[in-house]
Amino acid sequence: MVLSEKYQLIQKLAKDFTEAEIPSELQDEIDQTGNFPQELLEKFAHYGFYGIKAPVEYGGQGGDTLAYVLSIEQIARVSAVASIYVSGANSLGSGPLLLAGTEEQKQKYLGMVARDGKYPAFALTEPGAGSDAGGVVTSAVRDGDDWIINGRKAFITGAPIADFAIVFCKTDPSRGNKGITTFIVDMDLPGISFGKPENKMGIIGCPTSDIVFEDVRVPDSARLGEVNEGFTNAMKTLDYGRLGVAAQSVGIAQACLDEAVKYAKERKQFGKPIAKFQAIQFMIADMATELEASRQLLYNGAIMKDAGDRQASMYCSMAKYFASEAANRIAYKALQIHGGYGYIKDYRIERLYRDIRINSIFEGTSQVQQMVIAGAVLK
Repeated sequence: MVLSEKYQLIQKLAKDFTEAEIPSELQDEIDQTGNFPQELLEKFAHYGFYGIKAPVEYGGQGGDTLAYVLSIEQIARVSAVASIYVSGANSLGSGPLLLAGTEEQKQKYLGMVARDGKYPAFALTEPGAGSDAGGVVTSAVRDGDDWIINGRKAFITGAPIADFAIVFCKTDPSRGNKGITTFIVDMDLPGISFGKPENKMGIIGCPTSDIVFEDVRVPDSARLGEVNEGFTNAMKTLDYGRLGVAAQSVGIAQACLDEAVKYAKERKQFGKPIAKFQAIQFMIADMATELEASRQLLYNGAIMKDAGDRQASMYCSMAKYFASEAANRIAYKALQIHGGYGYIKDYRIERLYRDIRINSIFEGTSQVQQMVIAGAVLK
């Protein structure tokens, strides 16, 4: 696919900005300390990256899904953890608001993200409800004009730094996933606490933790969409999240290929660069081919989503499934090309190898994507 000049400029802006603001030395520091500088998050927000898809009237850039995935891809090529922040603000955090929010909710909360750089969390997963998203047990019980929320959400990206969360609660346990309602919950309300941030393998610098709700009272105006229709909105939102993960996968895979090519040209064995050996060439050929296939699936899924194609959800799952699995294979081969040096932290590939592993797990595991794809094909 040949991108128009407009989209090429979007790519260049995202890549150049991230490279300038997060040089390799800072990336190492973030990975070692787990601290992503707040001023960097503010810069990403200030320059419009938190509102790529948000309409202009809410302070966003008014971009389409293709602009979003192109930006995430280029940011991830430089810094995987930075792409998590930007993707979350544009997909899972804002998606439900765009789908089901009232005008007042959009003005307030989309504006908070796109204009003010506030961070949203997407609170669906629970200790007993991962792939089985409909199995949530966090409850919301009506009390006059309010709702009382009790429960625990798990593995919530950005939870400790979130200003508000999109929270999915059972409002009619007898109806399974048809008894789930969505709420916008400010994270400073009484009764909200957080678990200890998880000690993760990769994407270090973006905290992940549980959110605990103990008799948290929210007004009915905090309800997002109709009662018992939250699951449908969650599934629609996940299309954008899955495209975001696919974009991250393509960006990280490109970084892995870049590192492998650079190393193969510099490293000499038996009197010549290892890039001259057919075994290395074939590995690089496999990596480049899988990467390009991933990229085309990603762009196609984004275009279909923008077009409102009825099969868009299947293609979003295809992009997420293929790109995340391919990126893990590409990272493996890139590290293999580095040999023993790839296993030590002095080389960037070691971090890339750790960062990419989550992509075939979050936003729906590869096995969940296979279920979605097969269900669509066999329908």
